[in-house]
Order: sequence, then C-alpha cells, then structure tokens
Amino acid sequence: MMKIEEVQSTTKKQRIATHTHIKGLGLDPIGRAISMAAGFVGQLGAREAAGLVVDMIRQKKMAGRAVLLAGPPGTGKTALALGISQELGSKVPFCPMVGSEVYSSEVKKTEVLMENFRRAIGLRIKENKEVYEGEVTELSPEETESTTGGYGKSINHVIIGLKTVKGTKQLKLDPTIYDALIKEKVAVGDVIYIEANSGAVKRVGRSDAFATEFDLEAEEYVPLPKGEVHKKKEIVQDVTLHDLDAANARPQGGQDILSLMGQMMKPRKTEITDKLRQEINKVVNRYIDEGVAELVPGVLFIDEVHMLDMECFSYLNRALESSLSPIVIFATNRGICNVRGTDVSSPHGIPVDLLDRLVIVRTETYGPADMIQILATRAQVEELVVDEDSLAYLGEIGQQASLRHAVQLLAPASIVARMNGRDNICKADLEEVSALYLDAKSSARLLQEQQEGYIS
Repeated sequence: MMKIEEVQSTTKKQRIATHTHIKGLGLDPIGRAISMAAGFVGQLGAREAAGLVVDMIRQKKMAGRAVLLAGPPGTGKTALALGISQELGSKVPFCPMVGSEVYSSEVKKTEVLMENFRRAIGLRIKENKEVYEGEVTELSPEETESTTGGYGKSINHVIIGLKTVKGTKQLKLDPTIYDALIKEKVAVGDVIYIEANSGAVKRVGRSDAFATEFDLEAEEYVPLPKGEVHKKKEIVQDVTLHDLDAANARPQGGQDILSLMGQMMKPRKTEITDKLRQEINKVVNRYIDEGVAELVPGVLFIDEVHMLDMECFSYLNRALESSLSPIVIFATNRGICNVRGTDVSSPHGIPVDLLDRLVIVRTETYGPADMIQILATRAQVEELVVDEDSLAYLGEIGQQASLRHAVQLLAPASIVARMNGRDNICKADLEEVSALYLDAKSSARLLQEQQEGYIS
C-alpha cells in the first residue's frame, strides 16, 4: 500500500513539473524543480490547478466558465494569470485590467468591459496574395519635366530590380509605389516584397550577403528569398477584434485644414455602437467559415474583481456565454464582503450566480523557506550580494510584516552597504533600514498606542 502511495505522489509531482514549464535547478530533480518553476516559487497546488486549466483551454472545455484566483496580497495571482497566457502561446492576446477601471465619466461601465473583452480576442487572417519578392539590385527613379508649370521635376516611374535564388526581374512601377519605397526606407541590398494588387511595400530586412558590411549594426539580416520573383505567398496578420472595431468606428476626415486639425487634436473617448460590433462579427464569422481567418481566444485578466458592481456582474454573466468570448481570469484578495453598491454579503464580493460559473484557485501565504528563496531570487535579479544570515533575517521580517515589505528593504539596504564601503548586504544594514522604514502593521500599532496615550 505504501509503495502505491509513493508512486502516486511522484506522479503528481511530475504532473506539476510538466504543467509549470520547468527549468531544472539541481539538487532533488523533481522536488527542487517543482519548488521553483521558471522563477515562480511555491504555490504547488495553484500551479497544478493552473496547468489543468491550460489543458482544458487547449481541449476547448472552458466554454462558459472562468477562473477566479483568490488569496492574500503578494501570493502570485497576477503571475499565475500571466503564466497561463504564456503557456497558451506567444501570439495569444493578454489584456490585463483592474476592477476600478470601469468607472469612467465618459464611457459606460459595460462599454469598458466589452472593449477589454474584444482586446483579448485575436483574429489570425491568412491571405494568399500575388507578390514580387526579392533582394533589391537596382532602384532608379525616372524623372520628367513638371506638368504643373513649375521649375522642379516629377517622378514619372521607377525601375526596380529584384533578385531571388532562382532568377532576377526588372519592374517598372507607378510613382505612388516609389513614395511607399521611400517611406519604408528601401535601399539596394534590402529584401522586400510588393503586393501585386494593392502595390503595398513591405521591407523584410537586409540581405544576409551584406552581413559582414559593418562590425556593429542594428540591422536584421534575412536570407535571399527562394523561388521566382513573382509568386503567390501566404500573408498572416494578427489583429484583435477591438482593432477592427476602432478602425471601422474612426471617422475618415477630408484633406482640408480643418479636418487635419481635428485629427491632430486628441479625440474624446467615445463608445463603439453595438450595431457596428454586430456587423464586424458577421464579417469575422464569414471569414472563419471560409477558412480565411482563425479565431485566437486570448486571456482577459480582471484584478480586484470585488470593485465591480451588480451591473458589471450581470453583464459578465451574459458575456461569458457569447461565442466570441476570451478566457476570463478574475483575481481578488477579499474574503466574505458586500457586493459593491448593495447590502448583499457574498464570498469574494461576487454574486453567487456568477460564482457558480467560476473555477476557484486558491493561493496560500508563503512559508519561511519559500520567502527566503523568493528574496534570494529578487536579490539575484537586482544584482545584489546578500549573505545567508541576512536572507534569514529578511525572511523573519517577511513573516512578521509581509513579503512585499521585506522585498522593499533590499534597495535601501544596498545603498547603506555602499555608504559603509561594502558591496555585499549584511544583517546590520538590514537592521538599520528596518528601523528607518515601518511596515503597515507596525505603523498601525504605533498609531493605536499614541491614541490610547492621548485618551489616558
């Protein structure tokens, strides 16, 4: 029986390690790796739960549900949400917001929520276009006398030579395409492509044949394109639904001076109508049905969710059921409290009907060993040298006050150490700094003592 339990325990450890993108750190291969995964210390249960959430998202089994990260301040709720987003892929949109952001004097609360919802939904558009691609071997604008009667000359056309592995081609282009070449700062030796239908120009980079041109250059070198100069190429663009909303809602002004002045002035933030969004959704759905576009549900992270009120919560209930919905992750550090604007008491300040939809992940307060490991990692990131006694002392401060307060003492302690002619931080430096800066608990205790002294 004991052997079976041991095997199950090890399997669970390995599962946590798999779910949390482990980087091996020596000592016990499984235990140490689980203790710290890619810089994230502790919270084994929360990390395993987050890993399972990632698996559910990949298998498309999170529809209509959301995740709630609940725990004390400074226990890694935001880091867990960011970790879930990164595990889903680098191209997945991640939109963080705070509950108090919805209270605006210009825009309705539900509009702010919908805008962030659509920021977190990506659309990957794939188009097959005819393009001319290659390394620029020649760039010769042909000038002619100005037809407007002026003294200057105008560009009649431009001759451009493009070279690939298979051959070369010389193109005669319109003057408007020459303007696009100038904007992209195209020069001989650059690899570019020109869309045949629209004439749009894109500079890909510098040809790697010129890689040894300079010893040091902030330039991206790309290989010489394969195939013919004239070819069909799949162009992939990543946009969000909010980008499409904003692009279609923006009024297109004229070229007169008043229109230009109006565009230069900072516009007042206005709402995007529901009718426009429905039209965009129809177009997006048609693209998806035709196989031209692919929907990429991202992550919407709402921190301090207890700051939302009943209107926002009822709107979230409906939005979670929508077919165009991202993965929603809430976070809060409140226990049982009133739902904002009401006398209704509820866990985490969230109505019970929305709580039923949530998968709740609990983060725990860090223990002394985890705190010391976090402080050591933070000191390493800030390039500070701290001995073991000092780290143990900081761990004690973290237990008595908070982990954030202990982390905040590192920077002033390093300055005190330098003033004393040392590069490393010792316990005396931390004692001096901790006497200068109070934590929240000590400050409250002192205020209470002063108040009691006044009363007596």
